[in-house]
Amino acid sequence: MIDDVVKLFKKMDSKDLRILTGIEIGMRDFEWVPVEELMKFTRLPYSSLVYKMKALIRNNMVIGTNQPYEGYQIYFDGYDTLALNALVKRGTISAIGDEIGVGKESVVHEAVKEPELGLGEPRGVILKFHREGRTSFKNVKRLRSHLEGKEHFSWIYAARLAAKREAEIIRKLYPDVSVPELIDNNRHALVMDVAKGTLLYRTKLAEPQWFLDEIIRQVGIVYEKGYIHSDLSEYNIFVIEGGVQFIDWPQCVEISHLHADELLERDVSNVLKHFKRKYNIKMDLSEVISHIKDGQES
Repeated sequence: MIDDVVKLFKKMDSKDLRILTGIEIGMRDFEWVPVEELMKFTRLPYSSLVYKMKALIRNNMVIGTNQPYEGYQIYFDGYDTLALNALVKRGTISAIGDEIGVGKESVVHEAVKEPELGLGEPRGVILKFHREGRTSFKNVKRLRSHLEGKEHFSWIYAARLAAKREAEIIRKLYPDVSVPELIDNNRHALVMDVAKGTLLYRTKLAEPQWFLDEIIRQVGIVYEKGYIHSDLSEYNIFVIEGGVQFIDWPQCVEISHLHADELLERDVSNVLKHFKRKYNIKMDLSEVISHIKDGQES
């Protein structure tokens, strides 16, 4: 739980953070980072390192093994701590609030960013931790284009790449595509502006046809920029008077992707099915796809 991480983070010293960093770096080459490697990185004697490690293990920051050798892996709370440390030092966030979303591959929290130079009011932001790779590395590798060709990777590598991928996509799309602004990215964490409005599936629209047309228009802009969301549905589209916003981009693919047409069709089909089911609005899927690919304006 992030509340536990925040409490422990305040009590950690530079040696704790250096140990976590050493494990993070070591996991690039080792499934379990040998204690000898950590001693070299931290410059701590064995007794001091083990003493510190026991507390980190007890607090779910690290896990260890003695077979076939003494080695360690960073755990989710430990990786969250390293990301938080960087974001706090940069002044990106100053406080973390409630958990507002959780899934198989991410956890989302409210957070606060202090104003620049102390001028103005604190700004509400979203803090998203990627958890990609937590359950099945093979399945994640099969479904994510940014992991293609990677023979060896740990869960922190998968989560970090997913966050990096999403950050890159948002930067390329914003502000031409209506997406929340990216504020910062460190390791597996993203800090973004709060999405405007309410989620589509929770909202009763007074003018559903206008919103459907706007969603299709936005999908078209994404396509013109060379991308397909590939996980679009009523669950990651926000609606507000006069506009929409798309969130959750780690599965985004280029239009050159082998299954690009299939993924675009799935995205559009998800949206059309929602509007047909909830508002009895019917649009031909093939015509909408052609409209998007042609880049025509409504």
